[in-house]
Amino acid sequence: MATTRFMTLPRHIIEGEKLHPEATGELSGILLQLGLAAKLISLEVNKAGLANILGFTGDENVHGEKVKKLDMFAHEMLIKAMDHGGHFCVMASEEEEDIIHLPPHQKIGKYVLLFDPLDGSSNIDANISIGTIFSIYKRVSEGDGPGTLEDCLQQGYKQEVAGYILYGSSTIFVYTAGHGHGVYGFTLDPAFGEFLLSHDDIKIPKQGRIYSLNEGNYFSWPKGLKDYIKYLQANYFEGKPYQARYVGSMVADVHRTLLYGGIFIYPGDRRNAKGKLRLSYECNPMSFIVEAAGGRATDGKERILDKKPEALHERTPIYIGSEKDVLLVEKFLSEAREAY
Repeated sequence: MATTRFMTLPRHIIEGEKLHPEATGELSGILLQLGLAAKLISLEVNKAGLANILGFTGDENVHGEKVKKLDMFAHEMLIKAMDHGGHFCVMASEEEEDIIHLPPHQKIGKYVLLFDPLDGSSNIDANISIGTIFSIYKRVSEGDGPGTLEDCLQQGYKQEVAGYILYGSSTIFVYTAGHGHGVYGFTLDPAFGEFLLSHDDIKIPKQGRIYSLNEGNYFSWPKGLKDYIKYLQANYFEGKPYQARYVGSMVADVHRTLLYGGIFIYPGDRRNAKGKLRLSYECNPMSFIVEAAGGRATDGKERILDKKPEALHERTPIYIGSEKDVLLVEKFLSEAREAY
């Protein structure tokens, strides 16, 4: 998707703001700060081996997973970049068990920030693409004091802005303000030091020939999913066989799906009925982006963006991607006579 105009991320944000006379400029300020944080994290990711920050800290996060050093750098960098602008009332990170309050001396704002500082961190040492995922809501708690857990447990369709930064062969910043506002991708020019528009108004294909999931878990899958994968393996799309592609970083797999079409799946199974991906930190923002690009996201029965989180680190199965592909897997799941 080659751009036909020279457009930096800050310019794109400001020009978008001008289209809405009622805008206060706060969301623009938030996105600009996220862009700065993305540059700093990208710099550390690119020199991680040299900076001796690969590997584990020796600690575990709230999920019982060993924390990578680079995870904590990204986590702390996002907090430092976002906690002083006066835009937020509360934040939450996949790396923290509880909500994150703003410093007491800082102004309390009307927005809420949820983020996964470094998605796919198990791939760090192998130099495989990883990313940051973020989600912005308006507060729903009453008063002008610090935000509450209630502010963080909102349905995904209420997001104001969602996006991700992919750190791979290049660093790409993708964001959307929701349906009707478009999805835009910006690639970081390391020499220029700025994000430049590289993917203008992204539209996901209605159907694709790539399916993405961990087939090593096949025997634990629901019966309908097994039938769906067998169907893909025995059939063709536009005269060519379907292709299996799986990176293991949700942000990388969904980014490819967004550009080329197809489906990314992380199901619930016998061992993990709700799957492993977090509703608020990963599935809601990625679903918001994919739907804004014309795609679809479901847990197999219910639209992801309609699910009401009951806990800060709640998990959910997810089937996300091209509309026709997601509708087809939903059909297989609903018609399966056996659970497994």
